[in-house]
Amino acid sequence: MAMATTISSSQISQYLGEKAKYFLDFNTPKIPKARLHLPGPDFVDRICSLSDRNNRVLANLQRLFAGGRLAGTGYLSILPVDQGIEHSGGASFAKNPDYFDPENIVKLAIEGGCNAVASTFGVLGAIARRYAHRIPFIVKLNHNELMTYPNKFDQILFGTVKEALDMGAAAVGATIYFGSAESGRQIIEISQAFAHAHELGMATVLWCYLRNSAFKKDKDYHVSADLTGQANHLGVTIQADIIKQKLPENNGGFLALNADGVSYGKFDKRIYSDLTSDHPIDLCRYQVANCYMGRAGLINSGGASGANDFAEAVMTAVVNKRAGGTGLISGRKSFQRPLKEGIALLNAIQDVYLSPEVTVA
Repeated sequence: MAMATTISSSQISQYLGEKAKYFLDFNTPKIPKARLHLPGPDFVDRICSLSDRNNRVLANLQRLFAGGRLAGTGYLSILPVDQGIEHSGGASFAKNPDYFDPENIVKLAIEGGCNAVASTFGVLGAIARRYAHRIPFIVKLNHNELMTYPNKFDQILFGTVKEALDMGAAAVGATIYFGSAESGRQIIEISQAFAHAHELGMATVLWCYLRNSAFKKDKDYHVSADLTGQANHLGVTIQADIIKQKLPENNGGFLALNADGVSYGKFDKRIYSDLTSDHPIDLCRYQVANCYMGRAGLINSGGASGANDFAEAVMTAVVNKRAGGTGLISGRKSFQRPLKEGIALLNAIQDVYLSPEVTVA
């Protein structure tokens, strides 16, 4: 049973500030919610059980949805801490050196009421016997390392699906840099890894990130709704059960990349007139639509830590929930602060999903 909220709907409005009505009262999405497969307590029975996933995958998906403060809601709050590799240990943990110790990462996830913890083979393997039965593990299979000189940006495998299974993981995670020169190899590697994970009974989570310097023009189209939406569509094509994506900040990536006589991809202008508007909830809903209308859950990332973490985290959760998404996966905003504050931030995110006043648009 889902727990009671610790912040009220009025406090959610306070975090949103002068844009509270803009986010909370929006109810004219281009894609109506009736077309979506929405999160709910019966999501695994209603949606996942129709797929080709075997019984062990369904059991692990149900385990992901059954833990933490959001248990029984159909929503997910996940703590991801793979930044020790992706952003380097020193850069990630200098603000809070306790998190060099993997046990503190898992403790934060448990005490913060998360459904699951996502991290590296090393982090989760170091404390697996103590915690694998207490909170679902999502073991990240690949990473971008920053030791090669000069730095390169490529996701490479750090372990095997079988290692994750032996660790007791409920799911495996991976990143593909869609749009990069290496994306073809990554798609093949992760497609095969996800098929093996499903065969062995684990769920799959894909970080569908974009990576190409050409995507930065007048705006940073790495976070455009149309390009990230297509990355999501590729992710569910290789049978990711859950898609992790950055919250969209703009739109028109395909338009920008097809300017000046250049031909890139395929698009239809109705994406921008009939399927999206410039409202953040509409942009996020386009991401959900590309996750097979919600058959694969969309979780948005929390982003980097800054001066307004609580307000930004609550806003992201409101946009994701009202768009029809499945939850948030927030790391740096929570672990780069004292434990009590990190727990409070995770709880604030969860309270958005527990609040009956924050509805799907």
